[in-house]
Amino acid sequence: MSAQNWFEKTEEIHRRIRDTQGENIAAAAEAIADSIGAGRMVHLFGAGHGSLPVMECYPRIGGFVGYHPMTEHCLSYFTNVVGDSGVPQFLFLERLEGFAQIILENYRLDPRDTMMIFSHSGINGVVIDMALETKKQGLTLVALTSMEHTLSVPPRHSSGKRLCEIADIVVDTCVPAGDAMIEIPGLREKVGPGSTFGFVTAVNAINCEVARLLTERGQPPIVNISHNLLPPDEAQAQMKRVWEAYIERVKLRV
Repeated sequence: MSAQNWFEKTEEIHRRIRDTQGENIAAAAEAIADSIGAGRMVHLFGAGHGSLPVMECYPRIGGFVGYHPMTEHCLSYFTNVVGDSGVPQFLFLERLEGFAQIILENYRLDPRDTMMIFSHSGINGVVIDMALETKKQGLTLVALTSMEHTLSVPPRHSSGKRLCEIADIVVDTCVPAGDAMIEIPGLREKVGPGSTFGFVTAVNAINCEVARLLTERGQPPIVNISHNLLPPDEAQAQMKRVWEAYIERVKLRV
């Protein structure tokens, strides 16, 4: 049964991340906790479906202040498919060298910040430029990528580098090369992509570890909550605290 194959494949990704990426997750969490604890930001960037873990990380229930999502609409919202903001434009822009430098003109980065980049393939121009530029500015760079995939394809950037070769810390999403994982009898192409599952599994593991570290350091994170589970006044007060803390942290950095 194809649905059962999907469950088995995703269980394998989960198991491999848990069993092989503990040290890398811990290192990423330390860097992120250091940035948040210093009152700085953890910038999040991804193109295409690499933008989904950015949105999973912040802002959402269980997320906390200190993360700064950088989601460019033209690199994230191409669900028109054709016409305005369609897939052809996205495919061009994600490979365009020099575009990341233009994006970063909108932000003030600091060496105390951390940059976390999500890319299944780890080879496209905008991702590699973002990695190179943030490293040039002295940030710690955390990459979440599929090592199996990225090492199975040649570099595409003029630098000759992959994301994993630029990053200070690499967390392997343990997703197979090609992303799609499920074979259907009689169908040439595979279906059932795993990259989003791998990204979300890894980044939530990192975030839980960050929350633990900050709390143990006496700097508990300011957490987004479900306003449906608390009395309205209490929920509103917590959400106001979250947004004010976020605005205070980000106002001089964009």
